[in-house]
Amino acid sequence: MSKAALVTPSVEAAFDAFPAPARAYLLKLRDLIRATAQKTQGVGPLTETLKWGEPAYLTNATKSGTTIRLGWKPAAPNTAQLLVHCSTTLVNEWRDLYADTLAFSGTRAIDLDITAPLPRAELAHCIAMALTYHARKPAK
Repeated sequence: MSKAALVTPSVEAAFDAFPAPARAYLLKLRDLIRATAQKTQGVGPLTETLKWGEPAYLTNATKSGTTIRLGWKPAAPNTAQLLVHCSTTLVNEWRDLYADTLAFSGTRAIDLDITAPLPRAELAHCIAMALTYHARKPAK
């Protein structure tokens, strides 16, 4: 999967609309999502699109995972978010694993301090879990 295959003008415009510090952090997070998808068995190529005006990553080809969305709001200028659908069990699973190292919002998001280094190892694990969420669920 080439990096160029994921670039879409509408998503690039969304990144460009973020203030410089948030944009730089979110672009690092996007790179981590892409790298994790490439390394994670069964994920396949990602689809990069916009959901609610924010960059989102889907496993359309394999349907292995749930959508990951990247967010930032002016009301919390030093916080970026990695969001998943609130009906998944992911945030609760992540909270059990990383309550001492990551911050969370409800059942929807990991809150990230853009003034601190990206917690790469923890996030890569969380991203892999999201990208394989449906594949890991027991068959009914």
